Order: sequence, then structure tokens, then C-alpha cells
Amino acid sequence: MTDPYIEAVELAAAIRRKEVNPVEVADSYLARMDELDPELNAFCHRDDEAVRKAAAAAADAVVHAASPEELPPFLGVPLPVKDLLDVAGWPTTYGSAGAGRAPAAASDPVVQRFVDAGFVLLGKTTTSEFGAVPFTESETLGISRNPWAPDRTPGGSSSGAGVAVAAGMAPIAHAEDGGGSIRIPASCNGLVGLKPTRGRISGASVLVEGLATSGMVTRSVADTAAALDVLARHDPATWWSQPTPAGSFAALAAAEPPAGLRIGVLTDSPVEGIPVDPACVAAVDLALRALEAAGHHVVDTRLPLPPTEELVAAFTAIWNTAAAGVPLAHPDRIEPHNRALREAAQSVDSWTYAQAVQRTQQLSRRIVEGFVAGFDLLVTPTMACLPPLVGSFGTGTEENPLRPLLNSYPMGVFTSVFNVTGQPAISVPLHHDEATGLPVGVQLVAAPWREDLLLRAARTLELAHPWAGRRPSVRAR
Repeated sequence: MTDPYIEAVELAAAIRRKEVNPVEVADSYLARMDELDPELNAFCHRDDEAVRKAAAAAADAVVHAASPEELPPFLGVPLPVKDLLDVAGWPTTYGSAGAGRAPAAASDPVVQRFVDAGFVLLGKTTTSEFGAVPFTESETLGISRNPWAPDRTPGGSSSGAGVAVAAGMAPIAHAEDGGGSIRIPASCNGLVGLKPTRGRISGASVLVEGLATSGMVTRSVADTAAALDVLARHDPATWWSQPTPAGSFAALAAAEPPAGLRIGVLTDSPVEGIPVDPACVAAVDLALRALEAAGHHVVDTRLPLPPTEELVAAFTAIWNTAAAGVPLAHPDRIEPHNRALREAAQSVDSWTYAQAVQRTQQLSRRIVEGFVAGFDLLVTPTMACLPPLVGSFGTGTEENPLRPLLNSYPMGVFTSVFNVTGQPAISVPLHHDEATGLPVGVQLVAAPWREDLLLRAARTLELAHPWAGRRPSVRAR
């Protein structure tokens, strides 16, 4: 295998045509991990023997298949899993020194869907502790670095997922998003990152009242749509699981979006006092010009956002509980900001918490009703800033243990509101900042359950401004 940046759907097709062997594919990516990961730190758990065993089984399935059509859609394609989900036989650290290291007894349903689709699990990728902040710089898992500029963060909390795909150590990666943790690393690393509608993808349990969901980071809209087909399956045993969609997202993504869509715009920060970098605004302008050229209409309607203090209070009351359910062997060893969040959550009684959940739903309804009435798609910057420098998040920690979270607000200010509303949102790597050479993402948001519209609009932008040829100049030291 010669191109580590091949799209996952193309690699799967090549395997089915017997043009490349899954064992060769696995060995190629493992070798690239050996070369690049010591500096970039995308992977926190490797089991190369298990990878090669699964690849060999995939190769055997190709040989014995009566026809390529009977094979799983992604047979033999490597995919790493973010270290917040259980993989049978592997430890789940949750990015924390406080978590145990016992191998998981069973895989999360999301992981099992990947396996059933033929993916070869490539290892586990780094995350901030409990996925609480959008960067990974910890004593437990080390510092994950941006392949475009190793002195910059790759974002997070799906840090390793973004690094692995951007650096060509994996063709696609599992990720999770509770406040932007798919879309932020997609923007930082020049990738496509989709947060599906709340309830579209179900796991072992509903995470933080449905604020969080699994998904993936990829290099193309086609890969994102095809992977969504794998994950968006009805699960009768879980809460909020929708029926399996009747059509294929992969097919819908390739179709033209309806003509004359109403395009809303949001470039001012939803949280007062946070400036937006001009490069992020320029990325939105580029997207709007492309959508207008495709026959859509930019409208002046504003998104009806509630006052900042209401939205932040509602979100944080739930977000403080994000680590609830994590099995901690050493609670005293969790990081200071998560200890503060844990203590804040434990100080709230169940009645007050239920009121906060209801208030969050009320605020969400107000936003979504205004969205549906005003436009079909909303375009925003994915982040209010370029990827910050590694080490810049700890300023002020001595006085306030929550400073890492507060210092990273500019990264998640445009993404987190749509975790509250549960709307589908996608970041696409439409722009590069000329001064730094760093990728800059644009976020598209649609009404609930309209991933089809979102993917088609993202494909319109991909065709107007192709990004497949943009690759970081990564090399081993």
C-alpha cells in the first residue's frame, strides 16, 4: 500500500477487488505509527498482534467470499477507537490516572458495529481526562500534537483520533463529541467531523443527558456518510434510539441538495466577550460564496440564542456530571479541573439537577424553533480561534483549577450550543490560514434528523474547494 491518505471507502473497495491485502494494509499503518507516533502521540494503547490477527481473518474472508457483495462494507479497513469506549480485552483509561487498567469484558455497542462492518480495530487513541477539555496534555497520556504544527494542539477531546487521521496513521477514526470533541479536532487537523443528531447513534448508555454522541473523523464527506450508515442502527435495548434510516446516507451525500436553501450565518461568539479570529470569519465567507454560487440564499435572520449566563449555567450543570459512571480505582489521582467539576456536581441535589435538565430542554426548544423557522442551514466558524499553542491552557491554574476549561472556551464556543440542542453539525476543512499554514474549519448545522441535508451541503463545499490534496508535512525526528 503506497498512499496512507487513501479514503476509507476507496481502501475498502480495493480490498474487495483483491488489489490490496488487509494484512499489507495493517502492516503499513502500524509501520507509520512506529515512525510518527513517538512525536505526535495519537495512540495510548496498541495491540499489534490482535491487529494482524484481525487483518489475517479479513484477508481469509476475501479469499473465500463467493462475491465481493457479500462482504462487510469496510472489511479490512483499520480504525482506532477513542479511549472512552470499551473494547473487549483492552483497558479503558478514560485518559485518567484514576481509572483502573483491567481489560474490558465486552465491547461497547458502537465498537461492535464497527467490528460487524469489517473494520480492523487499530488501537485506542488519546483523549483528555473524561473528555472534559478540548486538548490532551496530561501526565497520564502525555501531550498530543498537531501534525500541521507540532507546537500546536490538535484539539480534542478526540485528540488522538484527529492526529491519527491527519498524519496518515489511520484512514478513519472513531471519535466522540459532548461539546465539540469531534468538530474541534476536525478543524484543528484539516478533517471532516460530523456530530450526528442526538439519538442517531446509540451506545451502552445515554451520555450526559444526550449532550454527547459517538461519531468519526475522516478525510472526506463520502467516508463520513458511509461510516454513519454503519453506526446509525436501531438498538431496541437503549434509550432514544431511532429506527434505522430507510435510505443510505452514502447515497444521499452524493446527491445534489435541494435548490434555494435558506442559509443563516453566525460569526459573533455565542458567549459574550470572546473575540473571533479573522481567519475563522474568512472561512465562513468562503463557504457562503460557494453556497450562493450553488444557488442558495443567505438570509439575515439571527439565531435566537438565550443570554450567555442562562446557556452556560444550563450546560455546565449537566456537563459537571460527565465523568459519572466512570469506574475509578484511584479517585484521588484525577486531574484538578475534573476534581472541581466532580465536587460541583456532587454538591447539587437531584431536585436541582432535574430542574437544570428541564431548563436546558426549554432553552433548546427556543433555539431549535427559531432555527427551523428562519433557515435550513446555519454556517459558523467551527472555532473562534486557530489551534492554540501546546501548554497555553494552564495559565491561572494555581488560582482556579477550572482555568484549563475556561481558557479553552474559544475552541468550543460555536460547537457546544448544538450539543445542547442536539442538532447535527459538521466541520469541514474549507480554509487555511495564510500566515500560519494551519487548517481552519467551517461548521454547518441543520435541523434535527437532517444529516442528509448537512452531508449534501458539505459535499457541495468539498467540490467547490477540494481539500483532499492538503496534507501536513509530517516526518519522524
